[in-house]
Amino acid sequence: MSKQLFANEKVVTQYLGALLSDDEPTKDLEPVAKLLQQVAYEEEQKEQSLQVEPVVEPVVEVEKLNEQVKSVEIESHQAQQPEPVHDVALESEAEYFDGEFQALFFEVAGLTLAVPLKALGGIHELGEVNHLFGKPKWFKGVMINREEKLNVVDTARWVMPEKYDEQLEASLNYQYLITLGDSQWGLLAEKLINNITLSKEDVKWRTNNSKRPWLAGVIKEKMCALIDVNNLNALLEKGLDSRHK
Repeated sequence: MSKQLFANEKVVTQYLGALLSDDEPTKDLEPVAKLLQQVAYEEEQKEQSLQVEPVVEPVVEVEKLNEQVKSVEIESHQAQQPEPVHDVALESEAEYFDGEFQALFFEVAGLTLAVPLKALGGIHELGEVNHLFGKPKWFKGVMINREEKLNVVDTARWVMPEKYDEQLEASLNYQYLITLGDSQWGLLAEKLINNITLSKEDVKWRTNNSKRPWLAGVIKEKMCALIDVNNLNALLEKGLDSRHK
C-alpha cells in the first residue's frame, strides 16, 4: 500500500470518526468525496493490473439484489409478530441490527454507504424524474415506477451538503434508485457494490442519539457509513437534510 493511500485512509477514518462524535468533521480535512474517490481509483488501478474482471450486465445485478431483498423481507415477516406503528423513529440497533444482518453497499460521489436489506424496499434503474417546485434542493423530484410515485433524493447533496458544489454535481452519474422500506423515498446511487453479512461487532455504533440520527454507525473494516433507515425516513418526511438532529 502506498504512503499516499495510507494517508488518505487515515483522513477518511478521522472524518467518519467525527461523524460519530459530538464534533463536526474538522475544517482542515479535504472533501471526503474527493479523498474516497482517490482511494477507490488507486485500488481499482491495482486490481486491474492483477486481473480483468468479467463484465456483468447491470439489469441482472439489480434483479438478483431485489430477489435477495424480497427473501430477507419474507424471512423477517415470518420470524416476527406484528408490532404497533409508532410515530417516532425507532432506536437504530433495536429493530434490524440484532445478531447477523445483511447490508447492501452502494457508492455516491466516491462515498460508500450501506443499508440493511431488511429495511430496503427495492432497487430500480433510474428513469425519468419529474421535477417539482418549492421543494428542498436535495429533492430531485418524482419518478414513476409501475404506477407508483417515488420521491427521488440527491444522496450526495443530502449526506454532505457542506461539500456539495458545482464540480461535485457535474461529476455525479446516478444510475439507480434505492427505495427505503415501505416508504416512497428513494436514495440515488451511482454504483451498486455488493451485499455482505455483518454482525454487531463489525460496526462502531452511534452512541449519542441526539446527533445524526440517520447514521446508525460506521462499518469498521469497510470504512463506510451504515444508514438507519427509520430515522432517515423521519428526516426526509420533515424536509430536513443530514445536518439536522
